Amino acid sequence: MPSATLVKPGSKVSLKDISPDYAGPQTKEEAEARLNTLRGELEAQQEIMYAAGEHSLLVIFQGMDTSGKDGAIRGVFGDVNPAGCRVESFKVPTEEERAHDFLWRVHKVTPRRGMTAVFNRSHYEDVLVVRVHDLVPKKVWKKRYDTINQFEAMLADSNTIILKFFLHISKEEQEKRLIAREGDVEKAWKLSAADWRERDYWDEYQAAYEDALGKCSTDVAPWYIVPANRKWYRNLVIAETVVEAVKGYRKEWARTLEMMSQERLAELHAYRAQQQAQQKG
Repeated sequence: MPSATLVKPGSKVSLKDISPDYAGPQTKEEAEARLNTLRGELEAQQEIMYAAGEHSLLVIFQGMDTSGKDGAIRGVFGDVNPAGCRVESFKVPTEEERAHDFLWRVHKVTPRRGMTAVFNRSHYEDVLVVRVHDLVPKKVWKKRYDTINQFEAMLADSNTIILKFFLHISKEEQEKRLIAREGDVEKAWKLSAADWRERDYWDEYQAAYEDALGKCSTDVAPWYIVPANRKWYRNLVIAETVVEAVKGYRKEWARTLEMMSQERLAELHAYRAQQQAQQKG
Protein backbone atom coordinates (compact mmCIF):
# COMPACT_ATOMS: atom_id res chain seq x y z
CA MET A 1 0.00 0.00 0.00
CA PRO A 2 1.36 3.46 -0.87
CA SER A 3 2.45 5.40 2.16
CA ALA A 4 3.83 8.74 3.24
CA THR A 5 6.72 9.15 5.66
CA LEU A 6 5.29 9.56 9.15
CA VAL A 7 7.43 11.97 11.16
CA LYS A 8 8.06 10.57 14.62
CA PRO A 9 7.55 13.09 17.45
CA GLY A 10 10.75 14.90 18.32
CA SER A 11 12.72 13.32 15.48
CA LYS A 12 15.33 15.05 13.35
CA VAL A 13 14.02 15.45 9.79
CA SER A 14 16.29 15.44 6.75
CA LEU A 15 14.30 16.18 3.60
CA LYS A 16 17.23 15.45 1.33
CA ASP A 17 17.08 11.83 2.49
CA ILE A 18 13.48 11.44 1.29
CA SER A 19 13.04 11.18 -2.47
CA PRO A 20 10.32 13.46 -3.88
CA ASP A 21 10.36 11.24 -7.00
CA TYR A 22 9.29 8.05 -5.23
CA ALA A 23 6.08 6.61 -6.69
CA GLY A 24 5.83 3.07 -5.38
CA PRO A 25 5.42 -0.14 -7.40
CA GLN A 26 1.99 0.55 -8.92
CA THR A 27 1.39 2.07 -12.34
CA LYS A 28 -0.27 5.44 -12.84
CA GLU A 29 -3.39 3.69 -14.14
CA GLU A 30 -3.57 1.42 -11.08
CA ALA A 31 -3.10 4.41 -8.79
CA GLU A 32 -5.88 6.39 -10.46
CA ALA A 33 -8.28 3.44 -10.21
CA ARG A 34 -7.49 3.04 -6.52
CA LEU A 35 -7.88 6.77 -5.96
CA ASN A 36 -11.40 6.68 -7.40
CA THR A 37 -12.30 4.01 -4.86
CA LEU A 38 -10.76 6.00 -2.03
CA ARG A 39 -12.61 9.17 -3.03
CA GLY A 40 -15.84 7.21 -2.64
CA GLU A 41 -14.76 6.01 0.79
CA LEU A 42 -13.90 9.57 1.84
CA GLU A 43 -17.36 10.70 0.75
CA ALA A 44 -19.00 7.94 2.79
CA GLN A 45 -16.82 8.65 5.84
CA GLN A 46 -17.65 12.34 5.72
CA GLU A 47 -21.38 11.58 5.50
CA ILE A 48 -21.26 9.34 8.56
CA MET A 49 -19.07 11.78 10.53
CA TYR A 50 -21.42 14.65 9.66
CA ALA A 51 -24.48 12.70 10.76
CA ALA A 52 -22.93 11.47 14.02
CA GLY A 53 -21.70 14.97 14.91
CA GLU A 54 -19.08 13.75 17.38
CA HIS A 55 -15.78 14.49 15.62
CA SER A 56 -14.37 16.92 13.11
CA LEU A 57 -11.53 16.45 10.65
CA LEU A 58 -8.77 18.98 9.99
CA VAL A 59 -6.41 18.32 7.08
CA ILE A 60 -3.46 20.67 6.64
CA PHE A 61 -1.41 21.05 3.46
CA GLN A 62 1.97 22.78 3.45
CA GLY A 63 4.66 22.85 0.81
CA MET A 64 6.82 25.02 -1.38
CA ASP A 65 5.22 27.05 -4.18
CA THR A 66 3.88 24.73 -6.95
CA SER A 67 4.03 21.69 -4.64
CA GLY A 68 0.40 20.96 -5.52
CA LYS A 69 -1.73 22.02 -2.57
CA ASP A 70 -4.66 23.09 -4.75
CA GLY A 71 -4.34 20.00 -6.93
CA ALA A 72 -4.26 17.70 -3.92
CA ILE A 73 -7.40 19.28 -2.50
CA ARG A 74 -9.27 18.80 -5.78
CA GLY A 75 -7.84 15.37 -6.43
CA VAL A 76 -8.54 13.91 -3.00
CA PHE A 77 -11.65 15.71 -1.73
CA GLY A 78 -13.43 16.35 -5.01
CA ASP A 79 -16.27 13.90 -4.24
CA VAL A 80 -16.92 15.01 -0.65
CA ASN A 81 -20.25 16.78 -0.14
CA PRO A 82 -19.52 20.55 0.01
CA ALA A 83 -22.12 20.87 2.77
CA GLY A 84 -19.77 18.99 5.09
CA CYS A 85 -16.39 20.23 3.86
CA ARG A 86 -14.77 23.60 3.34
CA VAL A 87 -11.34 24.85 2.28
CA GLU A 88 -9.53 27.67 4.06
CA SER A 89 -6.57 29.49 2.50
CA PHE A 90 -4.15 31.64 4.46
CA LYS A 91 -2.60 34.58 2.67
CA VAL A 92 -0.50 37.44 4.03
CA PRO A 93 -2.15 38.50 7.32
CA THR A 94 -4.45 41.50 7.18
CA GLU A 95 -4.06 44.49 9.49
CA GLU A 96 -6.84 43.08 11.67
CA GLU A 97 -5.16 39.67 11.84
CA ARG A 98 -1.77 41.16 12.68
CA ALA A 99 -3.38 42.97 15.61
CA HIS A 100 -4.19 39.60 17.24
CA ASP A 101 -2.10 36.60 18.24
CA PHE A 102 -0.90 34.51 15.29
CA LEU A 103 -3.43 31.72 15.95
CA TRP A 104 -6.47 34.01 16.06
CA ARG A 105 -7.29 33.81 12.36
CA VAL A 106 -6.75 30.05 12.40
CA HIS A 107 -8.76 29.08 15.45
CA LYS A 108 -11.91 30.79 14.24
CA VAL A 109 -12.04 28.64 11.08
CA THR A 110 -11.25 25.24 12.60
CA PRO A 111 -14.04 22.74 11.86
CA ARG A 112 -17.00 22.25 14.16
CA ARG A 113 -18.03 18.68 14.96
CA GLY A 114 -19.29 16.84 11.93
CA MET A 115 -17.33 19.01 9.50
CA THR A 116 -14.12 18.62 7.52
CA ALA A 117 -11.83 21.61 7.04
CA VAL A 118 -8.89 21.58 4.63
CA PHE A 119 -6.21 24.21 5.18
CA ASN A 120 -4.24 25.42 2.16
CA ARG A 121 -1.27 26.70 4.15
CA SER A 122 -1.89 27.31 7.82
CA HIS A 123 -0.55 28.57 11.13
CA TYR A 124 2.77 26.98 10.16
CA GLU A 125 3.48 30.01 7.99
CA ASP A 126 4.29 31.72 11.29
CA VAL A 127 7.31 29.48 11.82
CA LEU A 128 8.24 29.36 8.13
CA VAL A 129 7.88 32.65 6.24
CA VAL A 130 8.45 34.78 9.32
CA ARG A 131 11.62 32.83 10.06
CA VAL A 132 13.03 32.83 6.52
CA HIS A 133 12.37 36.53 6.01
CA ASP A 134 13.20 37.57 9.57
CA LEU A 135 9.76 39.16 10.08
CA VAL A 136 9.81 38.56 13.81
CA PRO A 137 12.71 37.96 16.21
CA LYS A 138 14.03 34.42 16.56
CA LYS A 139 13.03 34.29 20.22
CA VAL A 140 9.43 34.90 19.11
CA TRP A 141 9.08 32.27 16.39
CA LYS A 142 10.98 29.65 18.40
CA LYS A 143 8.31 29.81 21.13
CA ARG A 144 5.62 29.16 18.56
CA TYR A 145 6.48 25.47 18.14
CA ASP A 146 5.27 24.78 21.68
CA THR A 147 2.28 27.07 21.22
CA ILE A 148 1.28 25.22 18.06
CA ASN A 149 1.57 21.84 19.77
CA GLN A 150 -0.58 23.06 22.65
CA PHE A 151 -3.14 24.51 20.24
CA GLU A 152 -3.39 21.28 18.24
CA ALA A 153 -3.59 19.20 21.43
CA MET A 154 -6.52 21.35 22.54
CA LEU A 155 -8.26 20.75 19.20
CA ALA A 156 -7.65 17.02 19.53
CA ASP A 157 -9.09 17.07 23.06
CA SER A 158 -12.20 18.60 21.49
CA ASN A 159 -12.54 15.60 19.12
CA THR A 160 -10.80 17.07 16.09
CA ILE A 161 -8.92 14.50 14.01
CA ILE A 162 -5.79 16.25 12.72
CA LEU A 163 -3.69 15.16 9.73
CA LYS A 164 -0.86 17.29 8.33
CA PHE A 165 0.78 16.76 4.94
CA PHE A 166 4.02 18.28 3.67
CA LEU A 167 4.06 18.03 -0.12
CA HIS A 168 7.69 17.30 -0.92
CA ILE A 169 8.92 18.37 -4.36
CA SER A 170 12.41 18.91 -5.69
CA LYS A 171 13.82 22.28 -6.64
CA GLU A 172 14.16 21.02 -10.22
CA GLU A 173 10.52 19.98 -10.36
CA GLN A 174 9.44 23.36 -9.02
CA GLU A 175 11.37 25.11 -11.79
CA LYS A 176 9.66 22.92 -14.42
CA ARG A 177 6.23 23.76 -13.03
CA LEU A 178 6.93 27.49 -12.89
CA ILE A 179 8.15 27.50 -16.49
CA ALA A 180 5.14 25.43 -17.56
CA ARG A 181 2.82 28.06 -16.13
CA GLU A 182 4.43 30.69 -18.31
CA GLY A 183 3.59 28.67 -21.39
CA ASP A 184 0.04 27.83 -20.37
CA VAL A 185 -2.38 30.68 -21.06
CA GLU A 186 -5.06 29.10 -18.87
CA LYS A 187 -2.70 29.00 -15.89
CA ALA A 188 -0.88 32.26 -16.47
CA TRP A 189 -3.00 33.90 -13.79
CA LYS A 190 -1.01 31.88 -11.26
CA LEU A 191 2.24 33.55 -12.30
CA SER A 192 4.02 35.65 -9.74
CA ALA A 193 7.50 37.08 -9.71
CA ALA A 194 7.43 36.42 -5.97
CA ASP A 195 7.46 32.67 -6.67
CA TRP A 196 10.79 33.02 -8.45
CA ARG A 197 12.17 35.32 -5.76
CA GLU A 198 11.24 32.79 -3.08
CA ARG A 199 13.36 30.17 -4.86
CA ASP A 200 16.39 32.13 -3.76
CA TYR A 201 15.50 31.03 -0.21
CA TRP A 202 15.03 27.35 -1.05
CA ASP A 203 17.64 26.08 1.41
CA GLU A 204 16.36 28.35 4.17
CA TYR A 205 12.82 27.08 3.65
CA GLN A 206 13.96 23.47 3.67
CA ALA A 207 15.67 24.03 7.02
CA ALA A 208 12.60 25.78 8.41
CA TYR A 209 10.35 22.94 7.27
CA GLU A 210 12.64 20.33 8.77
CA ASP A 211 12.44 22.02 12.17
CA ALA A 212 8.66 22.51 11.98
CA LEU A 213 8.04 18.91 10.92
CA GLY A 214 10.24 17.47 13.65
CA LYS A 215 9.15 19.76 16.47
CA CYS A 216 5.43 19.75 15.67
CA SER A 217 4.66 16.15 14.76
CA THR A 218 2.78 14.66 17.69
CA ASP A 219 0.71 11.56 18.35
CA VAL A 220 -2.53 13.56 18.07
CA ALA A 221 -1.41 15.78 15.16
CA PRO A 222 1.12 13.89 13.04
CA TRP A 223 3.05 15.23 10.08
CA TYR A 224 3.33 13.13 6.91
CA ILE A 225 5.92 13.82 4.21
CA VAL A 226 4.44 13.02 0.78
CA PRO A 227 6.63 12.55 -2.31
CA ALA A 228 4.94 15.04 -4.63
CA ASN A 229 6.91 15.19 -7.88
CA ARG A 230 4.30 12.84 -9.37
CA LYS A 231 0.88 14.30 -8.84
CA TRP A 232 -1.01 11.02 -9.21
CA TYR A 233 1.09 9.37 -6.51
CA ARG A 234 0.76 12.40 -4.24
CA ASN A 235 -3.04 12.20 -4.38
CA LEU A 236 -3.08 8.45 -3.83
CA VAL A 237 -0.87 8.64 -0.74
CA ILE A 238 -2.92 11.41 0.84
CA ALA A 239 -6.22 9.64 0.19
CA GLU A 240 -4.91 6.35 1.60
CA THR A 241 -3.62 8.08 4.72
CA VAL A 242 -6.85 9.97 5.42
CA VAL A 243 -9.06 6.92 4.87
CA GLU A 244 -6.92 4.76 7.17
CA ALA A 245 -6.77 7.42 9.88
CA VAL A 246 -10.53 7.93 9.94
CA LYS A 247 -11.51 4.29 9.54
CA GLY A 248 -11.07 3.53 13.23
CA TYR A 249 -13.84 5.98 14.17
CA ARG A 250 -16.53 4.50 11.94
CA LYS A 251 -17.77 1.88 14.43
CA GLU A 252 -18.21 4.57 17.08
CA TRP A 253 -20.12 6.75 14.63
CA ALA A 254 -22.24 3.81 13.52
CA ARG A 255 -23.22 3.10 17.15
CA THR A 256 -24.18 6.73 17.61
CA LEU A 257 -26.29 6.69 14.46
CA GLU A 258 -28.00 3.47 15.56
CA MET A 259 -28.95 5.08 18.88
CA MET A 260 -30.18 8.17 17.05
CA SER A 261 -32.26 5.98 14.74
CA GLN A 262 -33.84 4.17 17.67
CA GLU A 263 -34.71 7.48 19.34
CA ARG A 264 -36.25 8.86 16.14
CA LEU A 265 -38.26 5.69 15.58
CA ALA A 266 -39.49 5.79 19.17
CA GLU A 267 -40.60 9.40 18.64
CA LEU A 268 -42.38 8.44 15.43
CA HIS A 269 -44.13 5.46 17.05
CA ALA A 270 -45.26 7.67 19.96
CA TYR A 271 -46.59 10.27 17.53
CA ARG A 272 -48.56 7.70 15.56
CA ALA A 273 -49.95 6.16 18.72
CA GLN A 274 -51.09 9.61 19.81
CA GLN A 275 -52.72 10.25 16.44
CA GLN A 276 -54.56 6.93 16.56
CA ALA A 277 -55.79 7.66 20.09
CA GLN A 278 -57.12 11.06 19.02
CA GLN A 279 -58.91 9.54 16.03
CA LYS A 280 -60.60 6.92 18.23
CA GLY A 281 -61.59 9.61 20.73
